[in-house]
Amino acid sequence: MPLNLKDLCPLLGVYDMPTSVRFYRDKLGFEIVSHSPHRGGDDPDRFHWCWLRHGDTDIMLNTNYEFDEQRPVPSDPKHSGAHVGIVLYFGCPDVDAAYAELRSAGVEVSAPKVERYGMKDIALRDPDGYLLVFHWPVSTTNH
Repeated sequence: MPLNLKDLCPLLGVYDMPTSVRFYRDKLGFEIVSHSPHRGGDDPDRFHWCWLRHGDTDIMLNTNYEFDEQRPVPSDPKHSGAHVGIVLYFGCPDVDAAYAELRSAGVEVSAPKVERYGMKDIALRDPDGYLLVFHWPVSTTNH
């Protein structure tokens, strides 16, 4: 019997959960579906794990450090360097509108371009250095 797969929900290790949650929620428009218990303190985004959703797209975030005192300050550059080969591609029917929206939210994002393989895309890095690409085939891209 073949596998019957419906979707994919990657789990990304993050350095600072409140910073990452604010990026995905406040800049990219994801909503929190669920999260682990609050870790205390005044920041409502202090938890170790969360599940986020934007339309049909899900992503999970998990802190790399179980306890705050384990987290090096500042961030260890080896941490984000480990993400060099990780690229998340998001299907995005209107790349130009996404570009305008992200720019208006203050996100540093590359200008839309058409790749040689026929996809129009924009790219940006999240706070942990993961590369995020929003793309769509040129033949069906809204102009």
